[in-house]
Amino acid sequence: MKTRTHQVLRMLTCTTVLSAAAFLGLGVVKASAGEIIPSVGLSRPVHSSSDETNLFGGLAFRGNIGPALKAEIGAAYREEEVNNNFMIRQWPLTASLWLSPIPQIYAGGGVGWYHTSYDYNDDAFDFQNETTQEFGVHLGGGLSIPMTPSLGLDLNGRYVFLEDIEDKISTEKIDPDFWSTTLGLAIRF
Repeated sequence: MKTRTHQVLRMLTCTTVLSAAAFLGLGVVKASAGEIIPSVGLSRPVHSSSDETNLFGGLAFRGNIGPALKAEIGAAYREEEVNNNFMIRQWPLTASLWLSPIPQIYAGGGVGWYHTSYDYNDDAFDFQNETTQEFGVHLGGGLSIPMTPSLGLDLNGRYVFLEDIEDKISTEKIDPDFWSTTLGLAIRF
């Protein structure tokens, strides 16, 4: 069930993002004002049985590509410890499309490439550390709060869907999906 849902979400998100990229590439939609958004945030893994949250940072560029449509590219760094057994370090690169019928509110989704390192506890396990690249999708939205004509606050929340990973320590799979919430400073130009 979960795999089928992931496949449908990936297909819909990829189609939307690729369609917007085609319009941009053909010059049908002209980009206008943009903003750079450095941010800090909290992420919470779905697989965690505790209320554990992790701090992370990111940087995004967002621009208007239509009257009520925004495109965004972003990069971040996040990490989480899994049951004191291993550390997940992740560098997501994402592309998003946000519908914004009201300038201060946006919702949508996107795709991402997730460069992920798994660093195992050397004292407890004899596993080699590994690095993978995964494709994922995200859905979410946010709120833009203008403070001055060139500066604002940006509050963003999203849910990230990734493929399950094998846990080398047990026979179970780990669900690497996670929630994230960020607070950014939107610098407009």
